[in-house]
Amino acid sequence: MKFLIGLMTAILITGVASAQHGNAPAGHVSLGIKGGVNVYNIHNDDNTKYDQRTGYNFGLLGHIHLDSQFAIQPEIVYSAQGAKDGDTKYNQDYINIPVLVQYMFDNGFRLQAGPQAGILISAKSKNNDNTTDIKDNLKPIDFGVSIGASYVVPSTGFGIDARYNLGLSNINKESSVNSTNRGVQLGIFYIFGHNSKTVLK
Repeated sequence: MKFLIGLMTAILITGVASAQHGNAPAGHVSLGIKGGVNVYNIHNDDNTKYDQRTGYNFGLLGHIHLDSQFAIQPEIVYSAQGAKDGDTKYNQDYINIPVLVQYMFDNGFRLQAGPQAGILISAKSKNNDNTTDIKDNLKPIDFGVSIGASYVVPSTGFGIDARYNLGLSNINKESSVNSTNRGVQLGIFYIFGHNSKTVLK
């Protein structure tokens, strides 16, 4: 965990420093849309094991050039998360707001990392036909980090994205057990105007 935080900080500092010396169109902003599949679980510090929940995500993104190699990508994404425990499903829906620092290669590949805040909008446990609202048992905000990679086809603006989201804060409000969200996201995205002559990456 300390390594991930250190990596995120190093990338952020390097990106800001490079923005002051690069010759790319610094400040150029593109907007995009994205969507994909989630594979999430809940990690508990009392060694209780859950099964993964498969869900989906969709949302909007902004792509802000710092220079020819670095960019910041803030997003706002609906994310269906949670876990399964036998016949019981824990369905937790968040609005996630990651702010990623990206290193962009000339061939369209990108490495990315950054902090993420999640706003809990719904939480229910479901066992067969019985559904219970458990939102009051969980904290309204979830903090974490996101790391991953993506590839965009330079001439089209279409791309694919893969990332791992690691929750850092306990999502339980009163339980003695500390639980954190963890999940993998795979998806596709489209950046409007990406093939413009004013955009280098």
